[in-house]
Amino acid sequence: MGSDHVPVHQSGAETDAVESVACGSNIEAIEFYQIVMKRLTEVNRWGEMSSIPLSSFKLFDHNGRSCDRTVAEGDYIRIDIPGPGTRIGKGYDWVHVEAVFSEVDFDEDVFTLRVRPSSHPLDPDGKTAHFLTSRATSTFQIRRIKNVVYAEEHARNESPNMETGNGLDNFRNALVGTAARIGLSYPQWKSLVKGLLKSDN
Repeated sequence: MGSDHVPVHQSGAETDAVESVACGSNIEAIEFYQIVMKRLTEVNRWGEMSSIPLSSFKLFDHNGRSCDRTVAEGDYIRIDIPGPGTRIGKGYDWVHVEAVFSEVDFDEDVFTLRVRPSSHPLDPDGKTAHFLTSRATSTFQIRRIKNVVYAEEHARNESPNMETGNGLDNFRNALVGTAARIGLSYPQWKSLVKGLLKSDN
């Protein structure tokens, strides 16, 4: 359950960051699953929850206003990664939240949050303001199977964004996107999924 919500990989890079915690019983796992699921929806805390905070994250609504709430479908997430940002993204990388939903079964529960590189929220018809193309996706999932709780990030179809219309942005994206393609973004997501499962977050 849940794997059909991860887009099919067709080109570029793909990575999977997965961590798990075994609880003492199914009841304990259900309670912990609810806690971890809520943590994932608190985008503004992703940086502090990561065991090694390599980037910072800020939630914005569909009108481009910053938010201090849990994530919802249609929101945007502003990402501040180390190094220079882009002109087109006003110094940042941006993703659009295209799916947020839960699935519940007797022995298995899955919460899915999927994002995709996007334009700046104040320029919805503009070019993609992210170092990866809009074909890329990141699918975050919190999963419970019996007494085990999993935190996962599945990256698919990652290729550098060379279509910004700005030479400096394209050069920057080539460097950052290529680094991501060879797996250098993996530590960020591995750090986050580990942090989501910490008992003291």
